[in-house]
Amino acid sequence: MPAAANGENLRTSEKKPLWLLSCVLSLCVGLLFHMAASISIDNDARVLFHSLADATRQNIDMRVKSYTDLLRGAASLFRASDLVSREQFHDYVNNLDLRKNFPGVMNLNYCKAIDQAQRPAFEAAMQRDYPAGRDGYPAFAIDPPGPRDWYSVLLYIEPISSAPEKYGHDIAVRPAVAEVLAQSRDSGEISNSGLSVPMPGRPHLTGMAMRLPVYRNGMPVGTVAERRAAYQGSVGLGYDLALMVRGVLAAMPVRNVRLTLFDIGAQATEPQVLARDTRPVFDSAAPGRPLPWWQPGGSSKYLSSTMLIDYNGRVWQALFSVRKSDLYTPFETYLPWLALLVGFTSSMLLYTVFHTLASSRLRAIRMATVMTEELRASQLRLQQSHQKLRRLAAHADHIKEEERKRIAREIHDDLGQNLLVLRIDADMLASRTELRHPRLHARARATLGQIDATIKSVRQIINDLRPTVLDLGVNAAVEWQAAQFRLRTGIACEISESHGDISLSDQCATALFRILQESLSNISQHAKASRVQIKLEKYRDSVSMTVSDNGVGAGADRRNKQGSFGLVGIEERIKLLGGTFLIDSSPGAGMSVQVTVPLGAGKQDSPHGKGQPG
Repeated sequence: MPAAANGENLRTSEKKPLWLLSCVLSLCVGLLFHMAASISIDNDARVLFHSLADATRQNIDMRVKSYTDLLRGAASLFRASDLVSREQFHDYVNNLDLRKNFPGVMNLNYCKAIDQAQRPAFEAAMQRDYPAGRDGYPAFAIDPPGPRDWYSVLLYIEPISSAPEKYGHDIAVRPAVAEVLAQSRDSGEISNSGLSVPMPGRPHLTGMAMRLPVYRNGMPVGTVAERRAAYQGSVGLGYDLALMVRGVLAAMPVRNVRLTLFDIGAQATEPQVLARDTRPVFDSAAPGRPLPWWQPGGSSKYLSSTMLIDYNGRVWQALFSVRKSDLYTPFETYLPWLALLVGFTSSMLLYTVFHTLASSRLRAIRMATVMTEELRASQLRLQQSHQKLRRLAAHADHIKEEERKRIAREIHDDLGQNLLVLRIDADMLASRTELRHPRLHARARATLGQIDATIKSVRQIINDLRPTVLDLGVNAAVEWQAAQFRLRTGIACEISESHGDISLSDQCATALFRILQESLSNISQHAKASRVQIKLEKYRDSVSMTVSDNGVGAGADRRNKQGSFGLVGIEERIKLLGGTFLIDSSPGAGMSVQVTVPLGAGKQDSPHGKGQPG
């Protein structure tokens, strides 16, 4: 005994260094897996964020372009007539429906250019023709009131409720704005100062403006001198930059993305290194948060991307930033640790395998004995649970058919009705635009065709889930399926019925229908048949369905072919209903599949489907 104990202790002391070494090596492998997974996820997040930032930049460009087009349309109104009244301008803007069609735009406005000599008469005429309260406008007075060489006075602001305090304001009083207005007058291009418009009492707004010069109708504007002589004012567009940008950011699939915009002038062609005291034009972060001065790769917790946005002659430098954790899915957050665990576990398993192979023959025999006993016990438990699995299969099949029925019904009631309403609207649009808007009419007709195709696809999906013809009985369902088979494959399909309107439970009728579908599918894929015959016969206490074809047939081992579950599925469905299943086939002589089920199958719980699987 002492010798045996000493030998056991010796073997134990020899194993300890080996197991310790294997643990260290496995941990190293796991750390490598962790590092590789982290690098891969980080690179994917970087590419994804850059793509999202670029898409957001393009959306901002599109918003700015839509505002530019709106401004050009307003300028065309003044260029088409020598005199546009405030009422006409009000009707024009009101018909545009800015809030609905141009989110973020606060108002359209018109500035009249006058000099000091014209001011008294102009101010008196405005006070006489437009008294306080008319159209919601306050009393007119040029603000600020001091004398200046020339003025650019806001006369029309629509809707006036957006900025009543700006009525009569001389926007050229700010030197930077006056310089930009003069450059726009001489060039004829859209201008903006890059400065936000002060909005007293509304600090949450970031007011921005764009302006376009207006020249007198009929006067030449080919040279700078001619443009100065013809210049009568400018139309402007005021919008809330914060509302516009936040609307674009809201469309991003990633939350908590921070966007900071800096105006870097008119000549910039690449991102610039900004001073820390540079004030942004817009910052989507909460007030008081520090500016994100990190650059790409400058922080292990953040990703950032810097891009340039062309803002009608000026350049915005956009800095997108986000925490890396906001880009990760829950799975990606834990993936590096899962990779570490997999690497460590797989290495330990490999060591265990080699250690097991090197074990003594006696230990292998003992292990085999234990495994044999466990296998026998498992076989016994498997035999005992066979009936439970049958009941579970029956329950699962029933749940699947009920779910198909529910999904088909919801698609029909919800999606189908919505598509029908959409088609009616599209058809109405096409009818109303046929004569006056041919291009819009063509697009409407194309959309109508797409809606019709979608409705057809929805109907096909409903039929694939659960054909409504099943509600008419098994006879109608069999005839419908045969017609669909003939239409789809071109194979002749005959139906023979011994009794009309066979009454079966929904479960039994569904099972026979699915069996017919599987049989016809097998014939179309494998049989190479030219004729199929379906017999539906009713006896005193059972119903039988036989599907025969004149195809190539199959050998006796066809039912047990690896990877083929069609015939196995048919047999299981029939057994769950307490019926029988027969196949008659030989190579070159076609195949005949016959199923027989009791008439009362499925109307109450059968021995195979009673109760819940326990």
